[in-house]
Amino acid sequence: MEKAALRAARLLIVDDQEGNVRLLEALLRRAGYSAVERLTDSRLVLPLFLEFAPDMILLDLHMPDLDGLAVLEQLRPHTPPDTFLPILMLTTDASPEAKQRALALGARDFVTKPFDSIEVILRIENLLEARFLHQQLAAQNDHLEDLVRARTAALEESQRALLATQAEILDRLATATEYRDDATGDHARRVGDLAHRMALAMDLPPDEAELIGHAALLHDVGKIGIPDRLLLKPGRLTPEEFQEMRAHTTIGARIVSGSRSHLIQLVEQVALTHHERWDGGGDPSRPAGTAIPLAGRIVAVADVFDALTHERPYKPAWPLEQAIAEINAQRGRQFDPAAVDAFLRVMNGAPVDLPALRPQTS
Repeated sequence: MEKAALRAARLLIVDDQEGNVRLLEALLRRAGYSAVERLTDSRLVLPLFLEFAPDMILLDLHMPDLDGLAVLEQLRPHTPPDTFLPILMLTTDASPEAKQRALALGARDFVTKPFDSIEVILRIENLLEARFLHQQLAAQNDHLEDLVRARTAALEESQRALLATQAEILDRLATATEYRDDATGDHARRVGDLAHRMALAMDLPPDEAELIGHAALLHDVGKIGIPDRLLLKPGRLTPEEFQEMRAHTTIGARIVSGSRSHLIQLVEQVALTHHERWDGGGDPSRPAGTAIPLAGRIVAVADVFDALTHERPYKPAWPLEQAIAEINAQRGRQFDPAAVDAFLRVMNGAPVDLPALRPQTS
């Protein structure tokens, strides 16, 4: 560090002996230090310290009223360790215990009276260099932290924008998927909204609950590969037709497979497993219990409930109470008991903090 920068440092001398104070001040001014304050009354150190904000303190150890250790105690709350304020203790003699106590309270070095002028100036320079280097490093760290915060905020904003874009695409694709048997696409949106509410009622993190709600929009994406003769058939499907209809789960999973996006991976899980049963009697691979992904277990309940309560080509809509009773009756059989419990909490009006699920389009 350049000497000129060191010489601009603010120094405070505290010694009850006027002669010592004058000597140190003269040494400092001769060495080029101009910002020097001095005190012989140690009781005045704290207010002057707060006003003057010194870069370094030369502090006598043995003084009346408040000795150097008591002054260090006063200054300690105002000199956190990360500020690195160098305090050079002045003493004629000091016991090892006193030195240890002073160091524990924030002292950085000691000089013995009578002073060697060259030694004092060199110790002061070394301590000031350490202080200013510490300040430079702290400033650099603050700058780096600011950069990290800015980059993190930009990344989070980018991720939010990407999620919003993905969600909008899913919403539009859900409408296209259901256009043949539900021109509004409202079934997909209703299932998504209910799945979102259920996930929150199961105490999932809000971000994950929202992703499950978005993924649920495409639970039936595999219907793209199912013929109209099955989708639009007014009566019940034959066993052969029902088996053909079951293929929409594997078709849907294949359509979205291989993505690195967590959201699209959830879509794949939901598309493949939303017709699996808790008791292992579902489609297509017959896993049971918690072997079924949680998102699939949640959407299974939401999908069946919406199908029951809305008219389909093969059936009329069920009354709400009857549909709720049917979902509850399938607790532990077709559906995950925890998912059914969450569904019932939602149906009973339990408070759920539900942010808007549908993406905002411009």
